Amino acid sequence: MCRYRAGVLTVTSVNVNGLRAAAKKGFVEWLAGTDADVVCLQEVRAEPHQLPAGVGDPEGWHVVHAPAAAKGRAGVSLYTRRAPDRVAIGFGSEEFDTSGRYVEVDLPGVTVASLYLPSGEVGTPRQEEKERFMAEFRTYLTGLKERAAADGREVLVCGDWNIAHQEPDLKNWRGNRKNSGFLPEERAWLGQVLDEYTDVVRALHPDVEGPYSWWSYRGRAFDNDTGWRIDLHVATRGLARKAVKAYVERAASHEERWSDHAPVTCVYDHQGGSDSAC
Repeated sequence: MCRYRAGVLTVTSVNVNGLRAAAKKGFVEWLAGTDADVVCLQEVRAEPHQLPAGVGDPEGWHVVHAPAAAKGRAGVSLYTRRAPDRVAIGFGSEEFDTSGRYVEVDLPGVTVASLYLPSGEVGTPRQEEKERFMAEFRTYLTGLKERAAADGREVLVCGDWNIAHQEPDLKNWRGNRKNSGFLPEERAWLGQVLDEYTDVVRALHPDVEGPYSWWSYRGRAFDNDTGWRIDLHVATRGLARKAVKAYVERAASHEERWSDHAPVTCVYDHQGGSDSAC
């Protein structure tokens, strides 16, 4: 049954922290029950052939997997209710196009992407890798927006951006000012991105702490809601203005989690089109 409805696009993004593990803990049941038209996954950490059919190629979905060349690392995927008009893996980077960190598809009127930005660690090569990725990707985002505008399209880049932009985006911001994910230069970089695009969840929830989407498995971070808001929907202005709802699908309890991240869902309502065929 086609569920890509005229005028309404529901998109969910979630870092699954290993899709094979998540599938055993509740991802399959969540996917079967979601109303999303598009699901963006990050940190899949599996080759397509390693995933059971009901996970890697479930009925009713068109799936694109972009695994990393390094086995067991990163990996992004896109699940869409209708067949995409175009698929692209990577963003033209010699270093990162086989790293399992970016995939995009074209749907009617919109390009949707799944992003897994490197996490980094201060004082290590991992932070240098993150900085190189950010520099290349920033240039790509500008070009993507320009090309989409020329084609009359909107853009939505969902994923684990691994940066908390402002103090309301993480509970313990004072203790993380010198840590990767909340460094001044990272926050400034994301601010530059948001000079051209819109952080959809923050636009709809401007005066709240969070809503957080990631909680460490250590301690009682989830129970105490000591989280980070790093899983973002970043959209071109036209699409962002059509967002009517945004929420984090936070598990009812620590035991019911199937990832250390929670799904972040946004609903975009642009009435006036006709139903699209699946």
